[in-house]
Amino acid sequence: MSDQDRPGGPALLSAATIARLGAMDVRARAVVEGFVAGLHKSPYKGFSVEFAEHRQYIPGDPIKNIDWKVYGKSDRFYVKEFEEETNLRAYLVLDGSASMGYSTQEVSKFDYGRYLSAALAYLMLRQQDSVGLLLFDREIRRFVPPRSVGKHLRVILTELEHARAAEETRLAETLHRLADRVKRRGLVILMSDLFDDQDEVLLALRHFRHKRNEVIVFHILDEAERRFGFQREAIFRDLETDEEMLVRPWEIQREYRKSVDEWTDRYRRRCREIGVDYVPMNTETPFDTALLAYLDKRRRVG
Repeated sequence: MSDQDRPGGPALLSAATIARLGAMDVRARAVVEGFVAGLHKSPYKGFSVEFAEHRQYIPGDPIKNIDWKVYGKSDRFYVKEFEEETNLRAYLVLDGSASMGYSTQEVSKFDYGRYLSAALAYLMLRQQDSVGLLLFDREIRRFVPPRSVGKHLRVILTELEHARAAEETRLAETLHRLADRVKRRGLVILMSDLFDDQDEVLLALRHFRHKRNEVIVFHILDEAERRFGFQREAIFRDLETDEEMLVRPWEIQREYRKSVDEWTDRYRRRCREIGVDYVPMNTETPFDTALLAYLDKRRRVG
């Protein structure tokens, strides 16, 4: 199968990347080691579902799951929520706010998150796990409910291909909304620069943990955001608010780096305290190299 024929095309999953990812056994070497057994109701023997409950319809839900009898009584759309008997139900949550579009490297933070999402979807669907996708900025832009069938990869890759970073972020609010929707415990993987009120973000992550979900946070930053290595006086513009400021980098570099280090250190420390796996990501490092290093570390520490 050529890059052009493969679902998603070469932009998200190159043949070389698939070759590297394909050598991995997710159950033994990846994100869910030791976690799958507690989620799996019974040994996997093919795809089957059972009805769990109703919830209100949102764009992206399969039309076929709408309960028309309920609509006739309430004049509102509700879908049947099914519980899938698969190894895992995972939600890939990608921040599509304007700040994620920033880049001084070959790829923006948003592209980096798209590549990570594509790779993780490929790995978990290969294991017949159930994977969903949520794209958001100041509101939820797209929600693809978790499914485990093979053709679901094309659905996710298509959404990722067409996604663009825009608007302001409401990260904490979105996470709370998703936590309220997740009825069956599973795995939530957040890819974001975490540019929102830190206390509110941590509270939202705690919400998932309170409901016994496992949470992984890939904190994606550009090297320039981490070290602020600019040398010339310049006007810096906020990508989300358009606010501008004239800055002489050499005057603020030391304090800036100290603030960033304290900010990321607090995320790392607080995430550890609440049982969230915090993973710093730098767009300077190829995404597949960073992901495979993380998964291998996860395997080794058990």
